[in-house]
Amino acid sequence: MKKLCLYLVFAVGLFVQSFAQENAKPTLYNPTADAKADIAAAVKKAAAENKHVFLQLGGNWCSWCILYNNLVTTNDTLKTYMAQNYVTVHVNYSQENFNDEVFKSLGFPQRFGFPVFVILDTKGNRLHTQNSAYLEKGKGHDPQKVLEFLMQWSPASLDPKLYRPIGKY
Repeated sequence: MKKLCLYLVFAVGLFVQSFAQENAKPTLYNPTADAKADIAAAVKKAAAENKHVFLQLGGNWCSWCILYNNLVTTNDTLKTYMAQNYVTVHVNYSQENFNDEVFKSLGFPQRFGFPVFVILDTKGNRLHTQNSAYLEKGKGHDPQKVLEFLMQWSPASLDPKLYRPIGKY
């Protein structure tokens, strides 16, 4: 009888733990973070490492935001490319903190829905705002489309030495 009770307690414990993990609220975005300071630190780091800043704007409430982050952190090709070319900042947009000043300074990217991506150069200038819907395929984001997008806005792709001056063909 003791063994049966022990097994029962163990089984209930496993069930409760798995249920809690499945229903755990994502914590990718920090509503209390100072987004302006985080972006400034990322710009400084990107300048030192010759990278661009990749802003992923959204919230823990956004399932597509979580899906995108899971893709770029578990797909080895995307994970490596991001690490080599970008400094990433997750900027919160939620009831707790809409980060109005930051979103205004970025040209109101929330108009595209979430997640939305903004690429900054090493001086903090906005290079591009990307509507993530164009990177979707089926019920998620297409790894090939994401990689193409990341490659098009990488520091190397915007190097002026790669392009001929106008009129010199």
